[in-house]
Amino acid sequence: MENGALRKAGVILLFLALWELAPLTGLVDPLFIPRFSGVLITIRDLYQTGEFLQHTRISLLRAFSGLAVAVVIGLPLGLILGGWFPRIQQATEPLMELCAVANPVILAHIIIFFLGIGETAKTFIIAWLCVWPITFSTITGIRSADDSLLKAARSLGLGRWQLFRLVVLPSAAPSIFTGLRLSAGYAFIMLIAAEMMGAGSGLGWFIVQSQESYHVLRLFAGATVITFLGLLTDVSIRLLQNRFAFWNSEPGESFHLQGRGIV
Repeated sequence: MENGALRKAGVILLFLALWELAPLTGLVDPLFIPRFSGVLITIRDLYQTGEFLQHTRISLLRAFSGLAVAVVIGLPLGLILGGWFPRIQQATEPLMELCAVANPVILAHIIIFFLGIGETAKTFIIAWLCVWPITFSTITGIRSADDSLLKAARSLGLGRWQLFRLVVLPSAAPSIFTGLRLSAGYAFIMLIAAEMMGAGSGLGWFIVQSQESYHVLRLFAGATVITFLGLLTDVSIRLLQNRFAFWNSEPGESFHLQGRGIV
């Protein structure tokens, strides 16, 4: 684990060093790709003026609102279709796959027609892209539960809720968290597209404005902050996953299951 973390950190540091040295040595034109140190200075200056902080707050609210809607819809949908109604899931799977590959940006004019250009449309675009990884990952996780473990649990008299809480959910948790991590990444990727729809604030809007006015340092500053926020969210979800695994491996719970002869 530590060696893997060190390797990842080494790759990131190598990338940042190359980013700093390539424009400095003339390997790339600094007019198109500025030095990393210059991007950091721009980020600092923008935050000191307070302008960037406001854009960051608005973008975080939009990204997490869309992600929250996706979780509220996708998680129960995946649990229901994967656990209690697998035949319905099989019947609706082609339609769900079609919806999953439908790009909401391409359908932007339809979304604007029904939802306008306000916050509802932006939340919908982000949620639409995020809901499918959560749904499909949850279905996969529910179906991957060990049949022999489920039969043993039923034979020992566990009710449906106990079966779900003690056996199915811990088994499906890795797949569910994988879907959450994918969706969190999609939320920040789709943020720029969502903020192109009539927005007057946010990091995505800031990047588009910087591109149109050809402020390269500001453009890279916005893209760097969005990337950092996406990575920070991914790390947070992984920490939550590790915490969930700890909760489900506490000695008291393990003893309870062992006493029932399940583990």
